[in-house]
Amino acid sequence: MTQHTFEQYDYVIIGAGSAGCVLANRLSADSNNNVLLLETGGSDKSIFIQMPTALSIPMNTAKYAWQFETQAEPYLDNRRMHCPRGKVLGGSSSINGMVYVRGHARDFDEWQQQGAKDWDYAHCLPYFKKAEHWAFGADEYRGNEGPLAVNNGNNMKNPLYQAFVDAGVDAGYLATNDYNGAQQEGFGPMHMTVKNGVRWSTANAYLRPAMKRSNLTVTTHALVHKVLFEGKKAVGVRFERKGKMIDVKANKEVVLSAGSIGSPHILQLSGIGSADTLKSAGIQQIHQLPGVGENLQDHLEFYFQFTCLQPISLNGKIDPLNKLFIGTRWIINKSGLGATNHFESCGFIRSKAGLEWPDLQYHFLPAAMRYDGKEAFAGHGFQVHIGHNKPKSRGSVKIVSNDAHVAPSIQFNYLSHPDDIEGFRACVRLTREIINQPALDEYRGEEIQPGNTVQTDEEIDSFVRSSVESAYHPSCSCKMGEDDMAVVNSQTQVHGLQNLRVVDSSIFPTIPNGNLNSPTIMLAERAADLILGNPPLAPSTASVTIAENWQQQQRNKPPTRPLA
Repeated sequence: MTQHTFEQYDYVIIGAGSAGCVLANRLSADSNNNVLLLETGGSDKSIFIQMPTALSIPMNTAKYAWQFETQAEPYLDNRRMHCPRGKVLGGSSSINGMVYVRGHARDFDEWQQQGAKDWDYAHCLPYFKKAEHWAFGADEYRGNEGPLAVNNGNNMKNPLYQAFVDAGVDAGYLATNDYNGAQQEGFGPMHMTVKNGVRWSTANAYLRPAMKRSNLTVTTHALVHKVLFEGKKAVGVRFERKGKMIDVKANKEVVLSAGSIGSPHILQLSGIGSADTLKSAGIQQIHQLPGVGENLQDHLEFYFQFTCLQPISLNGKIDPLNKLFIGTRWIINKSGLGATNHFESCGFIRSKAGLEWPDLQYHFLPAAMRYDGKEAFAGHGFQVHIGHNKPKSRGSVKIVSNDAHVAPSIQFNYLSHPDDIEGFRACVRLTREIINQPALDEYRGEEIQPGNTVQTDEEIDSFVRSSVESAYHPSCSCKMGEDDMAVVNSQTQVHGLQNLRVVDSSIFPTIPNGNLNSPTIMLAERAADLILGNPPLAPSTASVTIAENWQQQQRNKPPTRPLA
């Protein structure tokens, strides 16, 4: 390959994903900043990306997503787990399920307790609001002037959505009108990043408007090989494009926003990380940071599936003729079943008494199918996706070759902690209690999965090991903090190096109770102010509802109906 150096930039951002697109917009808003955004993938204009209901396609397409696999997971029957990551403009916000969940307020207070100064909820909430255009107006929790459109899809027109919410209330849990507001805990409508029937990725919300600026250069099909250094100072980036190796200079900063797999891998390719890990891959170390690639976390989930007694589920809409009708309607006027991700109701509950905030999350789907869009069984059905969202298991991302084309080794060690196993036992037992409430009597048929034969701890554990899937929320692999395993400080700067930051979900100290696109965007909004030296937004004084009385009432509450 030939190598040459071309233009200099003030900022070079690696990765045009959920964080990188935000940064490209905010940093280039000052015409004095010359910004380069590098992305390995290409255009996001495919109908399969832009049409919300087609979400299973880009996630499983190599053109749009890195099709990573984990190493054999020893606590999941040695299964290799699918770990797709966005490889397209918009990154994972262009291939995800478009679910908008900020996380519980205490998740961010936990970040501060872990050493991420001023990343508590009071400091984060103003940036959630800054990013957001909430369809139902602004208040002290929600914003309606930001780029990121958030709404409730088709507003729960299918009666199964409301029946699920009512079943949660029947079971003795709370209702919540806005889980992204004062009270996450409870059952209610679910929110999504869709605008006028179109996926509202960060590419659509942030990048496309900014691409009109002459001081922003977006370079696609660029595979980054390393960050370039002079001593301990980051001075540029080397990447490969169309058979050429290209060096670019960053006069101010290099910002890594390549995600929780890509960012630690690029740091390691650049000689930053554990000496042993780098040596085994043939990489010369330039800076010792043992936390690079460690602390890896993810959410697991499984599908609780039932037959539906009435012919109202989406299983009746996935034949070729109906798909053609849905797609045609969407193409013509961006409406109908093509304009939603179909996750329109949800729930957040605690797996046991004594927890301060919820650790289980439900996504309800008025269909029974897999993430790849295939039917689970013939006939009508519905399912809830349920997972234990505050795992204690920890994994790693480790480089295995000095060739940037070779994927790193990914090991989550899912369910290696006994508390995570207990959490999934609660998922099975509490979900059965909820689904067997009167609100679902007219719809609920046979339990397909796990099935009524799965009852004991041993049977539940076996089912979970064989059936659980990633919820596609890898995070925390370059954590923010001040301890020996922290990779960045509270300013998002890499410890011990100059002019290098990491801004994406890899720097979360711990994983939030919810989907990760929203907190990643919030993090990038706040990081942009830190990079630019702008005064931070004033901390919020909005109160948070922690349902302590409800928790006390639940402590010894017997099931309201017999378990199936």
